[in-house]
Amino acid sequence: MTTKPVLGISGCLTGSAVRFDGGHKRMGFVMDELAQWVNFRPVCPEMAIGLPTPRPAIRLTLTDSGETQLRFSKPPHDDLTQKMADFTADYLPKIGDLSGFIVCAKSPSCGLERVRLYDENGNRGRKEGVGLFTAALLETYPWLPVEEDGRLHDPVLRENFIERVFALHELNTLRAKGLTRRGLLDFHSRYKLQLLAHHQAGYREIGPFVASLHEWEDLDAFFVAYREKLMTILKKPASRKNHTNVLMHIQGYFRNQLNTRQRGELRDVILHYRNGQLPILAPITLLKHYLAEYPDRYLMTQNYFDPYPDDLGLRLAVK
Repeated sequence: MTTKPVLGISGCLTGSAVRFDGGHKRMGFVMDELAQWVNFRPVCPEMAIGLPTPRPAIRLTLTDSGETQLRFSKPPHDDLTQKMADFTADYLPKIGDLSGFIVCAKSPSCGLERVRLYDENGNRGRKEGVGLFTAALLETYPWLPVEEDGRLHDPVLRENFIERVFALHELNTLRAKGLTRRGLLDFHSRYKLQLLAHHQAGYREIGPFVASLHEWEDLDAFFVAYREKLMTILKKPASRKNHTNVLMHIQGYFRNQLNTRQRGELRDVILHYRNGQLPILAPITLLKHYLAEYPDRYLMTQNYFDPYPDDLGLRLAVK
């Protein structure tokens, strides 16, 4: 297991000239900022099935029987579906160590959503397809954080994706080192506030499941079930309401340490965040300041304060 998360990525997003027109879609955030904190494993599924660059455009065709096929846009509209299926069957089992995947939007091979569909006569249909490679990826690894380049321009979706990447990486690292009951319990304990910020009902449901750990003889089976539950909860973006509840919960840990002025300051910062006047970074920063001044053993273990490297600056943009 590497010290950095390993992400799969559509090759064109790294700046490689592998698109059908001989170009690329280099993504600045990914290559200029995120690349310092993760390792990338690029792939272009279309070149992997033997297509050159440049190459004729391909598209998704919805057949009369309801099957989605990958075909060339121009006559004779050769069918590439089986070639893509053969590639994914060989490639996907080899990437179980990944902590996430960034795919290229609108691509008939890599698009995550809203890929244009065509009928068998070449007429444009609705944008409701999923690229064939990404569809197979999601089916094989339903817990894996997967996002496309366009959606990563949204600050909330970007932060949520990166948060899930680092959580899964830590969980994978735990497994690679050898699962123990104590290790699994400690991991879950550190993620409690983070889970509460994402989904209160999910937080309440996963608690009894973790409490049943002593009943599991097969720790790897528990890991697999826990991973799915954890990543499902974290996939729901943390809301302002849930964040506020967590912040107020943390505030209670300092009720005996803070003076009247400090309590008022913290209360106001949390209130201003709740009302949309401050980003989440503001109350988090103040709480981290108080935590350094008045250490609390439980709070100091909480991943909620630092779910990913601060230098990425993600919380600056999340209101």
